[in-house]
Amino acid sequence: MAHTKRKRRSKHRGTAAGTVEARGRTGRKPTPAERKKADSTSRRDERLYREPTWRGSALRAGFAAILLFVLFQIGIGPKQNIGTSLALALFAFSVYVPLGYVTDRSIWKRRMRKAGRAVPDSRRR
Repeated sequence: MAHTKRKRRSKHRGTAAGTVEARGRTGRKPTPAERKKADSTSRRDERLYREPTWRGSALRAGFAAILLFVLFQIGIGPKQNIGTSLALALFAFSVYVPLGYVTDRSIWKRRMRKAGRAVPDSRRR
């Protein structure tokens, strides 16, 4: 026979992805630390919905090109001289910048559409 005296547990809502969401705060006001955490969420949203820039792509590509140069110099594969390593790093930089920008922009556009925000037209600039 089923147990009818079992204590009721608090309910949580599960999502299709398997994450569980609690009900949230219902009684007391949030503390200053909790409010600060909520503010950091809005800063995160600002960063996520900021339009990608060529400068950001160039910085990331520069870091990757420097890393590639170092890896060629310490010897992944056959030993390269400095000129060859530098040429390969510059070639990688010239490929990574536009490729990184296009990738960032497509991900940003998808994120904006999913959030229901307007995507500015870049052809007017």
